[in-house]
Amino acid sequence: MVAAQALFLTNNVVFIAINGLVGLSLAPYAWMATLPIMGYVVGGALSTGPVAWTQSRWGRKVSFQIGLGVAIGSALLATCAATTRNFWLLVTATLVAGYYSANGQLYRFAAAELATPQYRERAVSMVLAGGIIGGVVGPTLARWTRHITEVPFAGAYITLSAIALLGMVVISLVDFPPEPSKKMRTTGGRPLSVIMRQPVFIVSTTAAALGYGVMNMLMAASPIAMKLHGHAFDDAAVVLQWHVIGMFAPGFITGQLIDRFGAIRILFAGVALNVLCIAVGLSGVDVTHFVVSLLLLGVGWNFLFTAGTALSLKAYQPDERNKTQGAINFCVFAMMMISSFSSGALVTTSGWRLLNYVSLLLVAIAGIAVLWYALQEQRQRAMA
Repeated sequence: MVAAQALFLTNNVVFIAINGLVGLSLAPYAWMATLPIMGYVVGGALSTGPVAWTQSRWGRKVSFQIGLGVAIGSALLATCAATTRNFWLLVTATLVAGYYSANGQLYRFAAAELATPQYRERAVSMVLAGGIIGGVVGPTLARWTRHITEVPFAGAYITLSAIALLGMVVISLVDFPPEPSKKMRTTGGRPLSVIMRQPVFIVSTTAAALGYGVMNMLMAASPIAMKLHGHAFDDAAVVLQWHVIGMFAPGFITGQLIDRFGAIRILFAGVALNVLCIAVGLSGVDVTHFVVSLLLLGVGWNFLFTAGTALSLKAYQPDERNKTQGAINFCVFAMMMISSFSSGALVTTSGWRLLNYVSLLLVAIAGIAVLWYALQEQRQRAMA
């Protein structure tokens, strides 16, 4: 599962690194440049329901393999879009690719199910840490494959289809636990509305969704912002490389930190790191500013997303797994969808500075949600 996550993140990072730039070269208007990135997120949001159904109907392995098959097809479609210079075909390709993203977002939950209960948080953390390989390979792959064909970046899309094929081999090697019985799948546990009203669901999903939204907003806009400020693509690739290392390198210890300090304190640490990231982003637009800001953003995301995922495991029973995980991922994708579109519109019309201020507002909301839950927990302990 670590290897599967690494390949999944390689796909994601290459998409983020090149889709905004390819979109900028093909889009009718500059503010539409991140629509291909938004298409990837919208596709993921729309796919959470079908993916939850396939997971329930055929199990983890078959559903993950379907997602990887879609990844191969969508990468080849994106190649055609870049070759024919068809902007809307590129958006369509990324929309289809969102199905793979919705599947890949479940790798962390599958990891928790593969581990014994006392190691679930560490399993989630370690699988997310596999993304560090994507953080190194993705930007490097984007640079190496940028000009291997006459059409810029077409070679990168072709390579992504090969990465997805390798992912199919990796997933075939995983021995997933048996699926819940047919009776459990039929009953499905509590209604989703009841599950979603739990404070633990609200705060874990809010932290994961807003953490991902802020990360996506600033990461998607950074290659465009750097280009607008006169920096080369290679500089942007290095910035993304350090950002993704920041996202996943802490995964080797985040699980232990959650075990020792608790998910709530790690969530607070994630909020603080996001605030620090924005402060650095507002202090200047040199390459160093982008590197430090995006590195802090990555670590802050890791704390929010990993601790949020660990906390969400308390929100559902085994027979409620698929629908609850689907609901969590839908909220994450919905926030990413909004942030993807906003990032392109804001950075090309209002600039990098305003984008950081908007991100600060989202971070503040996440911080308030975590504080609210911490007070709820404190009150319950006092009454016990």
